[in-house]
Amino acid sequence: MTPDDLRFPPGFLWGAATSSYQIEGSPLADGAGPGIWHRFSHTPGRVRNGDTGDVASDHYRRWAEDVDLMAELGLQSYRLSLAWGRLLPNGVGKPNPKGIDFYARLFDRLLERGIEPMVTLYHWDLPAALDDRGGWLNRDVIHWFTEFAEVAFEAYGDRVTRWATLNEPWVVVDGGYLHGVHAPGHRDLEETAIASHHLLCAHGSAVRAFRARGRGQIGLVVNLEPKYPASDSAEDRAATARAHAYNNWYHVDPPLLGRYPAEMADLFGSTWRNWPADDLALIHQPIDFLGVNYYTRRVVRHDPSQPPFSLGEVPQTDALLMMNGWELFPEGLTRTLLEVRARYGDVPVYVTENGANFYDPPQPLDGRVEDPLRVHALRVNLLAVREAIRRGVDVRGYYAWSLLDNLEWSMGFTLRFGLVHVDYASQGRTIKASGRWYREVIRTHGETLAEPVPGLNV
Repeated sequence: MTPDDLRFPPGFLWGAATSSYQIEGSPLADGAGPGIWHRFSHTPGRVRNGDTGDVASDHYRRWAEDVDLMAELGLQSYRLSLAWGRLLPNGVGKPNPKGIDFYARLFDRLLERGIEPMVTLYHWDLPAALDDRGGWLNRDVIHWFTEFAEVAFEAYGDRVTRWATLNEPWVVVDGGYLHGVHAPGHRDLEETAIASHHLLCAHGSAVRAFRARGRGQIGLVVNLEPKYPASDSAEDRAATARAHAYNNWYHVDPPLLGRYPAEMADLFGSTWRNWPADDLALIHQPIDFLGVNYYTRRVVRHDPSQPPFSLGEVPQTDALLMMNGWELFPEGLTRTLLEVRARYGDVPVYVTENGANFYDPPQPLDGRVEDPLRVHALRVNLLAVREAIRRGVDVRGYYAWSLLDNLEWSMGFTLRFGLVHVDYASQGRTIKASGRWYREVIRTHGETLAEPVPGLNV
C-alpha cells in the first residue's frame, strides 16, 4: 500500500490513554478517600513485589509536565479516568473541592494545548467506603454511581464532550469477583453475575442522566479478545464459543441489543438470575460510541480442570510474545472490529486502548530509550485498524496504551507499556523511540505506517 492509501479518514482522533490509580499517586492527598485498589495493593501478597499506587507515576504532582509531554507527542486527545474517591471521598455526599479542582486545572491545561479529553468515569477503583457497604454487590451502587456521574457532568461538562461510563466491566468482575486477582479480591460465581448486572445497570443509569443534560457524547469501553479453537474437535469448538460469549459479548449485548447472550444461563447455571425487564431496558440506553480495548487473542481448549467454565488456554510459543506472555496478533484486531460491526451494526468505534509491553531498561541509556518491538507492535496494530476501516468499520480514533509507564495493577511495576519512560526512582520522564515514532504517525495522519521499522527483523 502507498502512503496515501494508509492515510486515516478526516477527523480521525489520535490519542493516548491512562487511568487514575495507575499514574496519579497521592491517593489520599487533599481530602481524597481511599479506593479498593489502595486497600488491595496494601494487602500483603496481592500485588507483585508489594508495589502500590502511593506514588505510581506521580502524575498528581507532575500533571502540568505530563500535559506538555502530550503536546510534544502531538496528541490530539487524552483518555483518562477520574478517581471517584478524589471527587467524593465517601463515594456519595459532599464533593471534595480540592479533588474537583485537580481535574478542572488538568482539563484547562489540556484544552490550552489543543488536546481534547476523553473521560472514563470508572476505571476499576471503587471508593473503599462504598465497598464496605457491599460495593458492586449492593443494588444501591446504581444510584451511587449515578450521583458520582452527575457530579462529574456538572463540574466538567463545559470542558469535556466525550465520556465513557465504565472501562472493561468484564475485567472488573472476572478479576475482582471470580478469580480474586484484582480488587476487591473475591472468588464467587454468583457474585460475578450480580456485580456484572449492577455495573451495566449503573452504566445505563449514568447514560440516562447524561442525556438529561443534553450535550456531548457518551459511550462504554470494553475489552474484546478474539477466540480461536485449539483443534477442530467438538469440545474445543464449544469451549471457544463459551469463551467468546463470556469474554466478549457478555457486557456488550445488553447495552447494544437489550439482552444477555443466551450462553450466560448455561455458563452460570443455578447462580444465574432472570433479570427484570425493567433492568434490561435501563441498560439498553442509546450510546454514541463503543470503545474497544485490544491486546491479544486466546487459543482455547476444553479443560474440565479449569472451573467454572472448563476453559483452557494454549500458549502460542512460536509467536512474538510480550513480557506477560501475550501474543502479538494484529489480525485479531481487524477481526474483532469486523465482528463488532457484524453483530451491532454501524456503531461508531474508538480503539480506546492498544499497546504492548516489552523490556525497557529501568533508566534511559544515554538519555534515550530504544524500543523497536513496541514500535513494531504499534505499527502492525495500526495497520490492522486501517484495514478494518477499509472494510467498512466506522473507527473514529485510536488511543495508545499507555502515555506513561505505570502501575500495571496486580503485576505492579514489572510491565512497561508507556510511550514515555518513567524512572520510578527519580520520576524523570523520557519520550521513548515509540513515542517519537507515534508523533510522526500523527503528523502524517498514518502515511508513515508504510515505512517498516528500521533494523527490525521479526
